Amino acid sequence: MIDYSAAAGVARITLNRPEKRNAITGEMMSALRAALQRGNDDSTVRVLLIRGAGKDFCAGLDLNEVLKSAENEGAALASARQLGDLYIAMHRHPKPIISAVQGRALGGGAGIATASDLILATESAHFGYPEVKLGFIPAIVSTMLRRAVNERQAMELALTGEAIGAPRAYAIGLINRVFPDAEFEAGVERYVAALAESSATAMSLSKALLYQTDGVSFEASMEAGIQANVQARATDDFKRGVERFLKKS
Repeated sequence: MIDYSAAAGVARITLNRPEKRNAITGEMMSALRAALQRGNDDSTVRVLLIRGAGKDFCAGLDLNEVLKSAENEGAALASARQLGDLYIAMHRHPKPIISAVQGRALGGGAGIATASDLILATESAHFGYPEVKLGFIPAIVSTMLRRAVNERQAMELALTGEAIGAPRAYAIGLINRVFPDAEFEAGVERYVAALAESSATAMSLSKALLYQTDGVSFEASMEAGIQANVQARATDDFKRGVERFLKKS
């Protein structure tokens, strides 16, 4: 259900259940967590890329499992916590995680994309949090959604449950890049290849700093930046980068 491969600095993780539009089961969440850890442990990996097999990125949680867990409060809590812990693991992962979205990313599938650090999409892709239409709520994903877009945009997406196209998702700041469908594969490859050539330590420190300073005071954010600056100066990547620059000048 989860495929993993790594080459040229990129770990490629594929949600592979196309017959069910890659709907997420508990087993898939565990396998995805394992794939994320594998990418973390591999020192040759600098960037992780999450894709969906088939026409859609991910249709969300497997509703059969969700409905079954609803019959038992303990099972419901375990299922919800498993999803929340997956999003937390993505947030805390030291390496950049990119989701490349084609087709639909809905519910928990939109959550996986939103929990990623960067989102690339085809022009025909759609993003949505349709839980309200099932009498449910986008409870766990709301943490990331509220940080990605402004309050009124998040409110509209949560209350209407309507899916939005990639151009609008880009316009409201939900995603980073939109590629014409015919150019999507090549565009994704160029994008991740360029990131994979960047300093691993610099990217890791930048990711950690940006998330660390979310919602804190100006002074606390400034202090975090000072400490990260000192950390970055001590890295081998920084020293080598400066040496290359000085030789060119």
